[in-house]
This record gives sequence, C-alpha cells and structure tokens, in this order.
Amino acid sequence: MEDVLDRANMMEAVRRVERNRGCPGVDGMTWRQLRPYMEAHLDEIAEQLRNRAYRPSRVRRVMIDKYDGGKRPLGMPTVVDRTIQQALCQVLQPLFEPDFSGSSYGYRPHRSAHDALREAQRLVRARRLWVVDVDLERFFDTVDHDVLMARVARRVGDGSVLKAVRSFLEAGVEGEGEWRERSDAGIPQGGPLSPLLANIMLDDLDRELERRGHAFCRYADDVVIFVGSERASERVLGSVSAFVERRLKLKVNARKSGVRRPWECVYLGYTWTPAPELALRMSDRSVERLREKLDALRTDATRRGSDRPIDEATREILDGWGAYYALDEDAPRVVDELALEYGAAPRRESRAGGARGTEEGDAPGDEMLRDGYLYLPETRDPEERTTHTADDGAPYEGDNHASDHHPPQPRRERAAR
Repeated sequence: MEDVLDRANMMEAVRRVERNRGCPGVDGMTWRQLRPYMEAHLDEIAEQLRNRAYRPSRVRRVMIDKYDGGKRPLGMPTVVDRTIQQALCQVLQPLFEPDFSGSSYGYRPHRSAHDALREAQRLVRARRLWVVDVDLERFFDTVDHDVLMARVARRVGDGSVLKAVRSFLEAGVEGEGEWRERSDAGIPQGGPLSPLLANIMLDDLDRELERRGHAFCRYADDVVIFVGSERASERVLGSVSAFVERRLKLKVNARKSGVRRPWECVYLGYTWTPAPELALRMSDRSVERLREKLDALRTDATRRGSDRPIDEATREILDGWGAYYALDEDAPRVVDELALEYGAAPRRESRAGGARGTEEGDAPGDEMLRDGYLYLPETRDPEERTTHTADDGAPYEGDNHASDHHPPQPRRERAAR
C-alpha cells in the first residue's frame, strides 16, 4: 500500500484524472475541485486506506449508446474515488501487464484496436476461415467478485491493497432509476481500475486458449478464435464455453455466440469481404450508427439551439469515425460522401486535432473503444461531457504493430506493497 500512497504516485493520479476531466460523481465534486481537496485531505485518505477503513462513494450510473444500437451502463465514481483507483492502477498494472497474453489487446499500453484487427486479418488470410465468436453475456455486470479477487491475490499480497480493490468492486450504484448500497457482482465500468480488472479476470481464458494452441484475438470481453474447419470450430465453441462457465463462472450467450465465416462476422465494428479478397471493411451496422448519430446531431441542434456550428460538430464526428475505420480502404470515400450529404465543414476549418484521444500518442480512433464497445466521439465541450472513458489516464501509446503472438512469459513473483 505504501507504493500506492507515495505522494508522487498520488499526485500523478490526480494529474491524470484532471487531464481526463469527466463529469462529477454522486457528490457533485468536479475535476477542477479535485487538486485542492486532495492536497488538504491526502493524509486522512491515506490513513483510512492503510487501516482498511476507506469506503468509496456509490457510483453514478448513466446509460450510453453502444455501436450496435443498444445501451450500456457506465458507472462514474467520484473524482476522489477515481484518483484512488488510478493510484492503485499505476502500481498494479506493471505487476500484471508483462504476463498478459500477446493475443490480448484491450486497454493495454502500446496496443490498440487496430493491432487486434491487423492480427485478425493476418489469421484470416492464413486461411483460418472459420471464426468462433464467443459472446460473454453481460460480462462487466456478472463477474464473480471472489473469482476475480482470487486472481488478483495471485500477484498482490498486501491485504490493505486487496481490501481497497474489493471495496471499489462492491461500491453501490445510484442513478437511472437504480439505487443499491452494495454491489454483489460485476466490475463497475467507468473507473480506471475496470479495464485492468477485466484483463486479470480473462487472463485465464487467454492462457487456456494458448495451451490448446488456438489462434485468437481478445479485446476486453470481445473474443474471436480463428479455426481452419467448421467441424473443429464447433468443437472449440463447445469446449471454450464450458471452460468459461465452469472455471470463470461467467455465462456465454448462446444466442449471440456461434461459428461464422469472416464475412459473416463483425469484430470491433469491422467485417471482411468474401474470399478471395478477404479485406477488412466497416460493417453495415457501423455506417447505420454513424448516420443515426449525424441525424441526432441535426435534430438536437435544431431543437435546443447551439452556439457551436453544426458543420464543425459534423466534421469532428466524421474525422473520428474515419480515423477508426482507416483500415478500410473505402472509408475516405464514405466519409467524403457523408460530409457532402450532411454539410460538414471542410477539414481545414475543423478544430485542430480532429477527434479526441491523440494526446501522448494514442492510436487513431482508439478513443472510440471503451469497455470493448465502439462509441462515436462526443461533440460537447470536454468540460460538459456526460460520459468519460473507462481509463482515467492510461492511454494507448501509439500504433506500434504489436500484433505478433508472444509466448507466455514466466510468472513473476513480485507483489504490490
């Protein structure tokens, strides 16, 4: 715990929460009020954490759009709780990160959604033309706390650290017609610890797939396995589903899971053209969602009135979308056609930087992926955003083609203090 409570570590956590901004939690404290509060109360908070007496506030729940048109709950901790989670993450991530699978891409330094897609493309072009799509039903809502904490404890021996992590898992929920004093299952989405805990939970699945010699890509809870024949694919789906439900106590959604051809599969918003080309392309549903977003932007701007020109907001959305779908050679044409149809500002008139998420070398478009789901960029001023990303300051650090399979590394014995 002393590593977590080190003043330099805590103030770095404050800086990252400030940089990410985001909106207040249930206590109404804004990110602008965070630094003076932490400077005045840091010793008190540290003592509570050492004594295992710190009690996080309830998280504020909001519902946000998923790329497939559904809704996804996002839980926003208070800015103080986000800071403590971030401080924990800065100490815990270096302990777990070196041993994560080379086939895991979500929410990891030097890795991106584009890396996952490039590796998927390599496997498809290696004639692995059957895709086992494993859908983990309501993963973030159903994680068993005991199962997860047992995996955290493999590397972390400090009881006060384990207590702090568990207290954030069990924090209550408030908002969207729901009020709970305590959560009995799940990983609250919206805090800095969520992505790391999700990867820790699913690392056993990665290792099992590697042990069996499967070629796969995992981005958060989005898992696809690439197989050479239909018969083998059916066997893989059955055995992997049994492992997930028996060992991890998670549920596989039988209706959404299945064996498909690449051109029948949607992965991270992309699909493939049929053989022999097997080229990555944006899915039809992704284009539909983009149109819905642009239509909603027009409607909202007309109804409420907006100080910001609608053509600039349209251009920002299109630039972010185009950056994410840059692996589709047809994306620039689609963006240009939609820009003309919806009257977007020319690129030279759009705000500098285009879509959010390029600070410190984020891979283009990765800011649109949160908790394994694709979101179109927000068009509000950052200080007025109604959602914030799942990571308060551990951005992807560039598109470095980290797509090769890496052999499992020896387990490390170092533990957090």
